[in-house]
Parts: sequence; C-alpha cells; structure tokens
Amino acid sequence: MTTKTNIALVTGGNRGLGKNSALKIAQKGLDVIITYRSNKDEAEAVVEEIRKMGRNAVAFQLDTKNIKSFDAFVKEVTDYLQQNTGNSRIDYLINNAGTALYSPITEVTEEQLDDMVDIHFKGVFFLTQKLLPVMNDGGGIINISSGLARFATPGSSVYGAVKAGVEMLTKYMAKELGERKIKANVIAPGAVETDFGGGRVRDNKEINAVVARATALGRVGLPDDIGGVVAFLCTEDARWINGQRIEVSGGMFL
Repeated sequence: MTTKTNIALVTGGNRGLGKNSALKIAQKGLDVIITYRSNKDEAEAVVEEIRKMGRNAVAFQLDTKNIKSFDAFVKEVTDYLQQNTGNSRIDYLINNAGTALYSPITEVTEEQLDDMVDIHFKGVFFLTQKLLPVMNDGGGIINISSGLARFATPGSSVYGAVKAGVEMLTKYMAKELGERKIKANVIAPGAVETDFGGGRVRDNKEINAVVARATALGRVGLPDDIGGVVAFLCTEDARWINGQRIEVSGGMFL
C-alpha cells in the first residue's frame, strides 16, 4: 500500500519567508511547488535544495498582480502534476508573494495603492478561486498577513490595511470551504530580517534596534522563526485549526 504524498504550492517561494516556508514544508515530507516573479535562478536553487531532501519540487513563473495569467498558470501546474504524478491536484496553498510599500498617507499615489491591492488582495482572492477546483478536500489555505494589520506604524497604511482585508477574507474562506474540510488560516509575522522592502528591517540598524526593543523576546524575527509555523499548518497535527490568525512576532508591541 502506497501512502499519498501531499503537495503544497507556495507563491513567492524563491526567497525570504516563502523560501523558508517551502523548505520547512519539504522537511515535513510534502512535495512543493513554488512560484517566482522574476528571479528564476533563485527559484531553481530552492528547488534543488528541496530535491536534495528527497522531495519533489518545481518552480513556475507567476506575477500575482497579473490576474489574467492565472488560468494559464493553473493549467501549467496541473499539466505538470498529471504528467509527473498521475494526479493533477494539490493539497495546500500558501499565499505568500508580495511587495512592500513605505509611504505616508499624504504621498501615496493611486497607482501605488492599486498595485498593493492587486498583489496582496485581488491576487490572493482570485488565485485561490482559480486553484480551489484542483485542491483536494481536507487540505488547507495559509494566507500571509502582517503584524501591521494589528498595530499601526507610520508609512504602512496601505500595506497594513490590505493585509487586514486578507485576514477577514481568510475567515470567509474558512466558513465557505468548511463543507470540503479545507482549512483557512492566517500567519501574521512581525518584523523579520529578510530582503523584503529592500532589506529595510535587516539592514537599517536603527529600525532593527527599535523593533528589538518593542519585542518581548528582545530581537527581530528571522525567516526560521516563521517557516516552521507555516509548515505545521500543512500537517495533520493542525487539522482542527481553522479560521485563525496566528501572529508569529516574538511578542511585538504587546
């Protein structure tokens, strides 16, 4: 008797939190599909790392802002799975891809706001919609939010507000997909040392120190602090967690 291997799709899995999540998910014994927007070499390096663990992995190009490309993307993924596994379905979707915007309300342009809504909200909504027909019942959706949906820091009004929208959307997903036993949850990282936003938290010593002082555990987060929690939600041990916001911030701004 062969045991079915679950498959997780991680958007923006070529770097930062997405990369760490993809690696941690593979360590849990799942096969992984990652997407990248522009850096194919980064993505292929992650794929190779996962394959060295003995898990299957593949990377596809996807711009989550380009909603019109989603049908072709889903077909590309399902064709690959059918040809390589004999089954065209996935089990978990991690909506991680995103970009930063640091700007005071007085300076935000309509184009900037539209970009953030397209990438972080419309992209999450419609990619999930397009993938639901090829998701197995009993699987899960993990949407990546931010501590900035709970607390306010100047310059992050658009990002924080859009992530707050994602958090409410996740509750609706959990409610509406319950019939299919598909769970939907939010991971909300605090400030993390990655290249997100140009490495702002990682490279600016002053910002890093401010965050550390505001965090109960006394330091800024690292990708390794986040990916394992995402991976946990892709396991049977998390089967009864649904519709929840899990902040992974070390106790930031308590």
